[in-house]
Amino acid sequence: MSRIEATFARLRAAGQCALVPYIVVGQPDVPATVEIAAALIDAGASMLELGIPFSDPLADGPVIQRATYQSLLNGTTPRDALAVARQIRARYPQTPLVFMGYYNPIVRFGVEAYARACAESGVDGLIVPDLPHEEAGDLRAACRAAGLDLIPLIAPTSDDARIAAMTRDAGGFIYGVSVVGITGARRDLSGDAGALVQRIRRHTSLPIAIGFGVSQAAHVRQIAQIADGAVVGSALVDAIGRAPTGQAAAVAGAFARSLLSG
Repeated sequence: MSRIEATFARLRAAGQCALVPYIVVGQPDVPATVEIAAALIDAGASMLELGIPFSDPLADGPVIQRATYQSLLNGTTPRDALAVARQIRARYPQTPLVFMGYYNPIVRFGVEAYARACAESGVDGLIVPDLPHEEAGDLRAACRAAGLDLIPLIAPTSDDARIAAMTRDAGGFIYGVSVVGITGARRDLSGDAGALVQRIRRHTSLPIAIGFGVSQAAHVRQIAQIADGAVVGSALVDAIGRAPTGQAAAVAGAFARSLLSG
């Protein structure tokens, strides 16, 4: 059983919802990313989504775009992200780690080489938001060979035939996109989330995590009623970006605890 499967199984048996924080590798810098990750896990995060900086993050809103830009200015590369994963894995052997990154850097690295390097660094799964399911065959094969889960993003606009195809080839969990649009904190959780979860569940028994717009404890509580996990990105990345120098890890840990306070 993979770390992702084991984590969701444990939480499901306990009647709990997974908290999946998203952070940008290299924000505010690479060494701080490791400490931020540690603070999130110590605060109760179930798994981590590590964002790989890229110059054209088309699925992301202004908060994550700014963080990505800062990371790129710092010179952060996919190999730095692999090093971060190795350090986190050494400290937290059982916590699942997922890389969220765009396809161009994967192609530049080499699809098969990237999948092997991720697995060797302790990464459990990949999310590639700009790679359509129909064009993901090479990466899917490389992930299977390396023992990685390729986690699909399924949006409210996906029809049932597409959901069936995407879930059939999925691994780890399904990332349900709660809104049509880009990432970003929102005051209210989309009313489409529940309907999307129901549509996905008709096609798979894999866990479902909801993301995009999740920013507060009330949202996490709502998601816990309908899904298996809540992905929190932009609100956390914004808090990290606003943290005083040297305080990013402490701010991240406090933010995670606030999400779980309800």
